[in-house]
Amino acid sequence: MSQQQSNLPRITAEERMAPPAWALQEQWLFQTLNEAAKEFVARYTEPDGTLIWQKEWPGMDGSDDPYEGFMNLALLYVLGGSKELHGVSRQLWEAITWQWTEYGQVNREFDRYYDWMHHGEGYLFLYFLGLAGPATLKDRQRAVNFARMYTGDDPAAPNYDKELKLIRSPLTGSDGPRFVVTAEDWSTHRAILDHYPAPYEDIPGVDYESRKCPWSNDEVYGQILNMMNERMNRGDVPLNLNASGLIAHAYMHTGDPALRDWVTQYLAAWEERTRNNGGIIPDNVGLSGQIGEYNDGKWWGGYYGWRWPHGFMTIIEPLTNACMNAVLLTGDMSKLALARNQLDANWALRKEENGLTLVPNKHGDHGWHDWRKALPKYPVYLWTMSMADEDLERIDRIPKDLDWNEITVPVVSGRDSRTGRETKHYIGNTEPWFQYIRGLNPDYPSRILSANMELIGRQLERMRSEKGDPYQWSIGYADGNYSSIHIWQEMCPVYFESLVQLTLGGPMHISHGGLQHARVRYFDAQERRPGLPQGVSALVEALTADSVTLQLCNTSLFDEREVVIQAGTFGEHAFTSVQRLDREGEPLSDAETIAGKWLAVHLLRGTGIRLKLGMKRYANAPSYDMPWPSPYRDSVLAGRKDVDATCM
Repeated sequence: MSQQQSNLPRITAEERMAPPAWALQEQWLFQTLNEAAKEFVARYTEPDGTLIWQKEWPGMDGSDDPYEGFMNLALLYVLGGSKELHGVSRQLWEAITWQWTEYGQVNREFDRYYDWMHHGEGYLFLYFLGLAGPATLKDRQRAVNFARMYTGDDPAAPNYDKELKLIRSPLTGSDGPRFVVTAEDWSTHRAILDHYPAPYEDIPGVDYESRKCPWSNDEVYGQILNMMNERMNRGDVPLNLNASGLIAHAYMHTGDPALRDWVTQYLAAWEERTRNNGGIIPDNVGLSGQIGEYNDGKWWGGYYGWRWPHGFMTIIEPLTNACMNAVLLTGDMSKLALARNQLDANWALRKEENGLTLVPNKHGDHGWHDWRKALPKYPVYLWTMSMADEDLERIDRIPKDLDWNEITVPVVSGRDSRTGRETKHYIGNTEPWFQYIRGLNPDYPSRILSANMELIGRQLERMRSEKGDPYQWSIGYADGNYSSIHIWQEMCPVYFESLVQLTLGGPMHISHGGLQHARVRYFDAQERRPGLPQGVSALVEALTADSVTLQLCNTSLFDEREVVIQAGTFGEHAFTSVQRLDREGEPLSDAETIAGKWLAVHLLRGTGIRLKLGMKRYANAPSYDMPWPSPYRDSVLAGRKDVDATCM
């Protein structure tokens, strides 16, 4: 159970501090984001929270996109955004869920069927609401119901084979596995996929080497669907490891050890499949557990696998997410092995070309291809969790042929063509943050906060333009242009990678379903809510395996504030000591012993404090608990099961 707030260890900041530039920039950014969020919601939603959108929406794609467009409202509240964001974000989640239920793609509050790249993106909103707390009965009930769809305990959604530890299709959801897709399922993607490589080398009439495939051609489209149904839509794929986030989310609501065990056992099943495949993870496993069962024995060629459409990105991301989730739930760093091994296996295949070190991103019938520069962000995620030299070496072996200290201000969400950085959800500065936290990019805080303001300004201008008018979007839809389903993400001004990195001490979550892992988070003790109190800025300056160094600054000369620091985003760490430091980072006194996952810091008017906090990492079971007791019940409801409908 949560500790009482009054029992928390507490210290007081008494030294007057003229707010540093970064502290004032953070406050400016919070204020700007609060206003931008308000304008964004007013522009694109009705008073009941439903979105101004089409009368109908065909196909299986799209239910993730409205969640993605508005999910950051919840995360902004978690960081310290306005208290109104809590109610607005909850209303929006409920409204989007209702609206897409009416469109026909959501059933029992969960997507009927789609893949775990898109589920992963959309259900980030759910995970952020978990952090927003306090958890209500409905939150816990929903989390348990959704988890049961993937643990094999929901008869209406038989997605999981408990015996083989196997998710039974790449396309799953509240309706169970989707073994056979129809022309309508992919209808909204056809024009987009015209510009993607073909999913197979042997589609009649399609030149695979052209790196394009005419999905808009009805004959080709029919052939693609038949081949996908024969080869691709049955059995397990690595992408399904993103489901571990949904199960971990339910665990943090309930503490049910069976959910923790599901994550570790499912990860272990993929470790065994990888060993059986000679060290390279296979991308398709049949319903019997056989690798390549419906694909002529080939370990490549699965849905979102080594060949189609993105290659290594949709292999390594779910592996990284699942491995990090397993460590979060168990504290066992050996659970990072599968992601580490796949990074090493990919690196071992490297080649030198025109002075560049390249690794393969894809494998098809003609072997490895699509050679690109290795991305350091994936080992950065692992290092941030492990703080291990071996993960640092995985980062440092990648040539720095670009300036890693340079900040990216993405023009559009996607991939930066010059740096190669993925900017999905405008997350593009993991490398320069990594340089900063290692002490190699000292002016990063001020620069990234300025860049974040520039991004918000651009997004507001775009949102206010004619292109941002939601009443104009139906024109493209009438012409068969369905790509506008991503429009909310493209217009959203509520992006704040800088605040996550600087205040929490971790990289922004992996956009395709990653939990927001970080070293600390904060609560407003006076308001009893998540986030930094109004006027309080925070900066994580250094991380080690057993400590975090941070500054807090009360920028107000009129109000005292009290902030509760939590050890880990999910309370997974425990504080062991607290030591005050001077402005140069030198100790002002001996470290004091403390215990527990919370520390209260009382900030007098206009004061600041620099602290080195000792911690034992992964000492606690992670949860969504807050530093004070929840006002809501912590149980879930038991509904009537197998009711006999016979009249009495």
